[in-house]
Amino acid sequence: MAARETPEQIARTRTVTADAVLGGSVNLRVYPYRLLTVLSHRGVGGDQVTQAVAAAEVLERFGWELITVSEFASSRMVYAVMRRR
Repeated sequence: MAARETPEQIARTRTVTADAVLGGSVNLRVYPYRLLTVLSHRGVGGDQVTQAVAAAEVLERFGWELITVSEFASSRMVYAVMRRR
């Protein structure tokens, strides 16, 4: 089991995992920046995109909007880039 993501770690890396968002284990109210990336690294291809977009939809309820979703083939990870409204 992966360690729980701390607010400090999220602020330092400006990244939160889709797992943490979907699992409800993260609180971004104290996040100090306007932009955030949501990392999806579980599954393959389309599954990762689905997970990233699902996490983005959760964050939209809390004042974030999706800017773009990018898949980086070299790292096999998908990022959803979010902006706080």
